[in-house]
Amino acid sequence: MGGGTNTKPGRLPLIAVLAANSISTAGTSLTLIGVPWFVLETTGSAGRAGLVAFCATLPIVLAALIGGPVIDRAGRRRVSVVSDTVCGLAVAAVPLLYYANALAFWMLCALMALNGLFHTPGNTARYVLVPDLAEHAGTTLARAASLFDAVSRGARMTGAALAGVLIALVGAETVLLLDAATFLVSAALIAAGVRGVRAAEPLKTAAPVSLRTYRRELREGYAYLFGSRLLLGIVVMVLFMNGTDQGWNAVLLPVHASAELGGARDLGLLTALFGAGGLTGALLYGAVGHRCSRRAVFAVCVVLCGAPRFLVAALTGTTLPLAATMALSGIAGGVLNPILTTVIYGSVPDALRSRVSGAITAGCELAMPVGGLAAGLLVESAGASGALLAMGAVYLIATLGPVVFPAWRAMDDPPAGEPDGRVADPAGVSSPGSSPRGPAPAASPPRPSES
Repeated sequence: MGGGTNTKPGRLPLIAVLAANSISTAGTSLTLIGVPWFVLETTGSAGRAGLVAFCATLPIVLAALIGGPVIDRAGRRRVSVVSDTVCGLAVAAVPLLYYANALAFWMLCALMALNGLFHTPGNTARYVLVPDLAEHAGTTLARAASLFDAVSRGARMTGAALAGVLIALVGAETVLLLDAATFLVSAALIAAGVRGVRAAEPLKTAAPVSLRTYRRELREGYAYLFGSRLLLGIVVMVLFMNGTDQGWNAVLLPVHASAELGGARDLGLLTALFGAGGLTGALLYGAVGHRCSRRAVFAVCVVLCGAPRFLVAALTGTTLPLAATMALSGIAGGVLNPILTTVIYGSVPDALRSRVSGAITAGCELAMPVGGLAAGLLVESAGASGALLAMGAVYLIATLGPVVFPAWRAMDDPPAGEPDGRVADPAGVSSPGSSPRGPAPAASPPRPSES
């Protein structure tokens, strides 16, 4: 599976993963808009929308906390297929039960929790395959990271635009059925397209399964993360970003669109504009980003991608100013993930990739359940504008980290890896060229500002 393999069969597994991830991501955009709107339509309660978001995201954190070793042992291909299949069935059950007049609120919470529990392992399994598939296809890590992120953002933009239109035309419950279908298509693509790829199969050299070996492997992933000041700084910052973004996506933006703007269509438009900006930013970074300081570009873009949209939404009640802000913030956000994925892949050895990615994902998503719940409670206690200003302030403070803390200087450091895969200076991060493989994550790696 060397880097010289550049035949058509060598490219097919990477194409299959990119296609599956794009379809699954488009479906996730349908859920991102469809579920909050469904809750607001059927209950009229921002607090209940926040509670559903809490139930949907808490299992994501739990799965990320313990899932790394499972992915290696079960096999990345198998985990991705099972994950998408279960998520598709869970999402499909919501509208089917609703049509049968049998959907209780606790059932909705339970089905969204099941979806969250299986969603992250599938994302992580696809994400950690990309370096091996990029090498198999004869492309570089930096190019694969930008392509992976650009395709995901394009799918997110398309899914958001479709969601807004379809909710207005056929209702949120029908949109959820379409989302379920995208999960099943993704599962089929991975099952057929990644068959026979060694990196996608179960790890045959692993020690016999036992609680002791599982805990040791889990501990190795977290030890590696806590041994790197830069990776730890990334996780802490993205933790707060993802928490506030969850509040924005699940509660604040739907409530603002319902009360002040044009409803579901404007919600879909705003989310699609952010996705379009993100796609543009990812492509721009892939074309010219290597010429700039990673830290400098990241420090500017991370501030622009978040807090401005909270502020504009709080101070205006029309669509145009927020639409322009969302597009510009999306461009800034699109630059972030290619940088993060390149840094993470360049610093983590292959043997620990699933475990460390799981640990990073768990840390980055730790605040997501609290973010959705807090947003719902803030709206009911302080009003939508007060909630937007409070959560925007948290976002701004979190994104000042790359400017304030010295550990972030390591983003521009030369390679610091040892031959055995350990990092000599925990603050150092290998450049993409130092990796034996030519994205994030989600993780997957940190994925800030996926509005």
